[in-house]
Amino acid sequence: MASDPVPSVLEPARLGPLTLRNRIVKAATFEGSTPKGQVTDRLVEFHSRVARGGVGMTTVAYCAVSPDGRVQRHCLVLDADTAKELRRVTDAAHAEGAAVTAQLGHAGLVADAKSNRMKSLAPSRRFSPPAKGFVPAATTEDLARITDHFAVAARNAIEAGFDAVEVHLGHGYLLSSFMSPRLNRRTDEYGGSWEARARFPREVVRAVREEVGDAIAVTAKFGMSDGVAGGLWLEESIPIAQQLEADGALDAIELTGGSSLENAMYFFRGDVPLAEMLETQPAYVRPGMRLIAPRLFPAYPFEEGFFLPYARQFRAALRMPLIYLGGVNRPDTAQLAIDDGFDFVAMGRALLREPDLVARWSAGRNDEGLCVHCNKCMPTIYSGTRCVLVEGPEAAK
Repeated sequence: MASDPVPSVLEPARLGPLTLRNRIVKAATFEGSTPKGQVTDRLVEFHSRVARGGVGMTTVAYCAVSPDGRVQRHCLVLDADTAKELRRVTDAAHAEGAAVTAQLGHAGLVADAKSNRMKSLAPSRRFSPPAKGFVPAATTEDLARITDHFAVAARNAIEAGFDAVEVHLGHGYLLSSFMSPRLNRRTDEYGGSWEARARFPREVVRAVREEVGDAIAVTAKFGMSDGVAGGLWLEESIPIAQQLEADGALDAIELTGGSSLENAMYFFRGDVPLAEMLETQPAYVRPGMRLIAPRLFPAYPFEEGFFLPYARQFRAALRMPLIYLGGVNRPDTAQLAIDDGFDFVAMGRALLREPDLVARWSAGRNDEGLCVHCNKCMPTIYSGTRCVLVEGPEAAK
């Protein structure tokens, strides 16, 4: 019997209760446009421009579920008041024909405690360079509280007009760190075996689904590998993903890798903008940061579709919808992922450089994205995230 024809990446597709106009998602890239956690005109325009550029869905990042879960003080918390303001973002994106998802997370070890002026939490007590000190281990009471915060934030996302929420299970953030054998040294029911280390993230995902029902789609950004010795690796991350699939609470998983805590370049690839990163830090931090830079920012050459070898193993092990992310700059790469059985394709830096890239593809142009993978967009998160080759600092105002 003939198999069903492979769809085009530009065809409409179902994501839970949604129908997206195409299979391309703007991946979460912190916009640097929420000073003191406030919604701004620039945040609205950031997502309006991406939506106008033709994506099926754009992702608002990063939406902390509680004040102690912020990466730093300029991240927004998705509480009831902020949800009202976020209507400006969702309405603007909807007016351009795109769906909108909110990335929900707790920063955990990645949080800057001095900026937030409050302690964060970790699976086990550990020193954290972003926290500039030790982060205490979460109690079971803390875990119950945070689980509830995720559920409340998901409910607030509905009030804000979001079509979906993305639960952050990657990059060394709190839920990701629980899954890591390197970071989780607990001896209670939340530590030890990979099944136990996955317990808390699974509880959070189920709580989010129970809160929103079928009103919106629920996805997760999931780390395939931490990219560090002793961290989460495919031999455990694939079975964890299978458990998430069996729970039935997710409409799709977006596959990623690396750790903002210990190996950020693993999910960026390309040049290391160390000089520019150092300039964003206080003077007293720079010597230490320069010292640990080779470990925190190792060099990886950029390759088109660099996560496909890992992601294909998840595709072979899972039946649920998967979103491919990692090094997509050309329409043939995006289509290759669909041909390989992925349901959606996520793009980040390429759309920072050219927000209208997908619209050009939809018009029949096979343009390759102009992103040169210099990663100088990374330090701009402190002044308004942008491609420095096309936007000056005034664009952040």
